[in-house]
Amino acid sequence: MDTNESKYDRKTELKAFDDTKAGVKGLVDAGVCKIPQIFISPPDSTKNSNSSTEQFIFPVIDLQGIIDGDQIKRKEVVEKARDASETWGFFQVVNHGIPNDVLEEMIRGVRGFHEQDTEIKKQWYTREFTKKVVYNSNFDLYSAPATNWRDTFFCIMAPNPPSPEELPPICRDIIIKYSQEVKKLGSSLFELLAEALGLNRNHLTDMDCDKGLSVVCHYYPACPEPELTLGASKHADDGFITLLLQDNIGGLQVLHQNHWVDVPPTPGALVVNIADLLQGICIMKIELKNGNSGHTG
Repeated sequence: MDTNESKYDRKTELKAFDDTKAGVKGLVDAGVCKIPQIFISPPDSTKNSNSSTEQFIFPVIDLQGIIDGDQIKRKEVVEKARDASETWGFFQVVNHGIPNDVLEEMIRGVRGFHEQDTEIKKQWYTREFTKKVVYNSNFDLYSAPATNWRDTFFCIMAPNPPSPEELPPICRDIIIKYSQEVKKLGSSLFELLAEALGLNRNHLTDMDCDKGLSVVCHYYPACPEPELTLGASKHADDGFITLLLQDNIGGLQVLHQNHWVDVPPTPGALVVNIADLLQGICIMKIELKNGNSGHTG
């Protein structure tokens, strides 16, 4: 057995990393040339050899006109949303009504929070997820098989948002503004998705699917050994839908027909992810349509 491996105590290293309250950004600021062992992913999880951007075209849906009541356009959008949701579980939306300057300012705000002085950020560092405002590195730090090269700032903005004073000053105004815009877009998307399911337009909003809103702001510092780790491991999102704002760097992939497909960063676009709870509603709808009661025996 390798001497270094025999001396490796993952739990101790995790706690030492957590206790710094500086996250991955703190390691980069300290000038690390090799990533700590807690970040090294199993070899098969770091290689997406099936990645392809040529064989598949990631679906993009233009929402221009539907807000103005264009029923012909709306029918087309509903059909595209149905197809993308069934075949991919993901799609991008453009011309969605959120101004580009709001999107750009949100990205700057997230970067500004993570790149500010560590001593300032530490006041929000916690693993108490009952709090409305949380900053840390890896929510599953002590349970995941490998730590992701990522820091995260998280806040619950609906139905009971924090007071403005609880939010970090460096990104306070834009988080509030962005949350308002995303909530409006989310309600519109729930209406479109309800129609795509063959339901009444207000069915999902009447179920309060649009009442909650969490803003999760990831930051991926430059990594000295990117081939050994991941910014985000393979996962599925909980909740109903995720609206994801990419920067222009790229790196996001989705699994489609057993291929990891790159999601191209598109200026002004948001990625829509049909998350677990909405998938459950879709499955239930299909079962009811097929006349299955869901009972056995």
